[in-house]
Amino acid sequence: MVFCTVFIMLMLAACGRGKEPGGSGTYLYYVSADGTTLVEKPYELRGDTPEEEMENYLKKMKKEPESIDYKSAVPADLKIQKAEFQNGRITIDFDADYTKLDSSQELLLRAALVRGLGQIAGVTGVEILVAGEPLKDRGGEPVGAMRPEDFIQNIGSSLHSYQMGDLTLYFANEKGDKLVREEVSVRYNSNMSIEKVIVEQLIKGPASEGAYPLLSEETNVLGVSVKDHICYVNLDEDFLNNTCPVDPRLTIYAIVNSIVGAGNVSEVQISVKGETDLKYMSSIDLSKPLSGDLTLVEGNE
Repeated sequence: MVFCTVFIMLMLAACGRGKEPGGSGTYLYYVSADGTTLVEKPYELRGDTPEEEMENYLKKMKKEPESIDYKSAVPADLKIQKAEFQNGRITIDFDADYTKLDSSQELLLRAALVRGLGQIAGVTGVEILVAGEPLKDRGGEPVGAMRPEDFIQNIGSSLHSYQMGDLTLYFANEKGDKLVREEVSVRYNSNMSIEKVIVEQLIKGPASEGAYPLLSEETNVLGVSVKDHICYVNLDEDFLNNTCPVDPRLTIYAIVNSIVGAGNVSEVQISVKGETDLKYMSSIDLSKPLSGDLTLVEGNE
């Protein structure tokens, strides 16, 4: 019994994406499909040196994601002529097509680059050149090196509005046999439904000790909508590739309980690439909407 408990805890820790609860991860920044905001997705920096991490990050950033909900922050026809890392500063030289970007595109691209590359150890600033010349502001002055914190307030006030929300999310306990609650406050785009925010937070994982994620970080949200008090959650096939050694009901009801608990819907219909005629882990029927089940929550037996 002791061996099994330790084994499950180790496996849950592995499902926790290799970081301590509450630790901060690194991210790749995309742009939402409507071009109004940045979309943050977990990303592991790859490379033995800062230069290699920079090169790999830029390659990944240029590649279009499979999701239709967000896109690369770098337009397909915009070319990076050169990228250098020297004395703590990353310098990226774009071709002349950079000047064709509208103000929103340009600001989001800058924010995605600076906030993303600023995660690399040793980077103190990111500078953008256009055809070899320093990027200039509206007054004609060189923008110079930028830091991630330069964009946090700028993005929120310039492109869209944010709002705060208090959520009750459900994750696995240490034994992997019950759900545990986590109360969180999130700041999110007012154009995004709270139900979608909840699903993305579940994929992101818990911040508190003793709680473990139940969804793979590779899971993509293809769509979230609400109609007639039912929330429809459409996920990609990575949702089915769950290796956490827990009761499959915990994964399903972590989603259902979290969404129903927000108070806007009474049931949740989960689909995979639009298909509902399937059973999760060959045991949980997803063909019909599901109501919450708090008997799976620790302390509610």
